[in-house]
Parts: sequence; C-alpha cells; structure tokens
Amino acid sequence: MSFDSILELPLGWAYLTLFVVVMLRANATYWVGRLIVAGGRRSPKIERFLDGPTMARAEKFSRRWGVLAVPLSFLTIGIQTAVNLSAGALRMPLSRYLPAVTLGCMIWALIYSTVGLAAIQAVFLALAASPWALVALAVAVAILLGVRRFQKRASAAVAPEQDRAGQG
Repeated sequence: MSFDSILELPLGWAYLTLFVVVMLRANATYWVGRLIVAGGRRSPKIERFLDGPTMARAEKFSRRWGVLAVPLSFLTIGIQTAVNLSAGALRMPLSRYLPAVTLGCMIWALIYSTVGLAAIQAVFLALAASPWALVALAVAVAILLGVRRFQKRASAAVAPEQDRAGQG
C-alpha cells in the first residue's frame, strides 16, 4: 500500500492507518536505540550515525525540550528518527515515552492525513516570499523564547525560596 493509496481512503481510515504506521515505526526506532546502547556489535556505519550531526542535533533538541522533544520532533523534518532513537539510547522511561510518542504520532497522522506535506511546504514558501511574514514569524519566535526564558528565571528564583521554607 503506497502513501497515495492511504490518502485515497476515507479521512478516518487514512488517519488511523498513518497513526498505526508511524506509531510502529517510532517505537521500533526507540527500541533500536535501547538495543544499540545495551551493547552488541556496532557497525562503522551505525557508529558514524550515532556520532554524526543528526544525532548531535537530536540530543541538543532533547536536552532543551526534555520529554516534549518527542512529540515536537514530529513537527520537524530531519531529526524525528534521531530523537526517537536517542530517547531509547538515553533509556527514557516508557511511562514518559509512550504518552509523548502517542501525542506526536497523533499530530503527525493528523497533518499527513489532512493537509499533508504540500501544505507545510506552501507555508514555508509563503514565508520565504514575503519579508513581512518572515518578520512576523521572527517576532513570534522571539516572544516565545522570551516567555520561556522568563519562566525559567521565575522558576529558578522560586526554587531557593522553597528550599529555605522547607528548612525552617
């Protein structure tokens, strides 16, 4: 069954089919990551991949976003597999991984069964064609990063106060 034939199915069946396929693939990737780290013989090709730039980006992405890296990776192109592999390699607990990967797979299946990659590419092309759209996107990203930084600083300031309160 090809991707195009899946998209010819009624929406519910297309969504369900894509969800099952991506869920199987993502979980298989997670378990491959766990097996690679558990030992066994590694080929030079696997070693190059594990030490390569894609895994480095995935690990940086995972360190920054924590467990949210898993569902967020389904919105990216190029590091989704590496994030799932690194989640396995880092032995992310299944109690965290399974809800995160399920959410990511649901999002991915929704995108691909409805608007698909063509719509996502159209958005990027529109952004590239309009300097104002790029400015708006940059402002939105700057606001999100500012809010995230503010939240981190606020939580870091609260932590010492909670420690002092617990010692009294």
